[in-house]
Amino acid sequence: MRPVMTSRELRLDHAVLASLAIAFQPLGYYRVTPLAHQATPLGMGFGRSRFSSPDNGFKVLYLAVDLTTGVAETLIRDRFENRLRRRIGATEIARWGVTRVSASSPMTVVDLRTTGLIRLGVPTDAGRAKAHRYGPRLSGVIHETSDADGILYGSRLTGASCCVVYDRAVPKLTAEPVTELLQHAALTTVLSSLAVEVVMSA
Repeated sequence: MRPVMTSRELRLDHAVLASLAIAFQPLGYYRVTPLAHQATPLGMGFGRSRFSSPDNGFKVLYLAVDLTTGVAETLIRDRFENRLRRRIGATEIARWGVTRVSASSPMTVVDLRTTGLIRLGVPTDAGRAKAHRYGPRLSGVIHETSDADGILYGSRLTGASCCVVYDRAVPKLTAEPVTELLQHAALTTVLSSLAVEVVMSA
């Protein structure tokens, strides 16, 4: 009988976990980051996010396969639920930057994009819910009991691929200089695809 999650602990079938490990080399993945951190495009801090450490034991950074997903996961999220006027001020966007990140060699990541959560016996909320109740615990167990460099998962907002990278694997990454998101040539198209309008004053 496979171990199951309780409110206090998460036990994984490590044979299943090993079977979900794949070689993955992100090339030109997007990171949307506060422009205040422009000097450290691969910088990290502790916080509460989908796959952050549950006890501040490690740091993570998030990458998205496309700019639309990067913007959706940082600026937009759920702010416009049940709202007909979907506007964001240019002054808010001006506080954000964007960089593209690549790995110098393949990383080992746990692929949760399809049936991984089900096969592990983990609530699918870990990767797909608004609340971050289960994801940090799952990430903590993966970090502690395996040598994985991170987790590959699908954005709950766009369905596109995202990767969370553990701090121990960040030396494998290189980043382009952080530029102003507001000046990015594709920003208008990205926001239009999310049905969001930029206004000059918030």
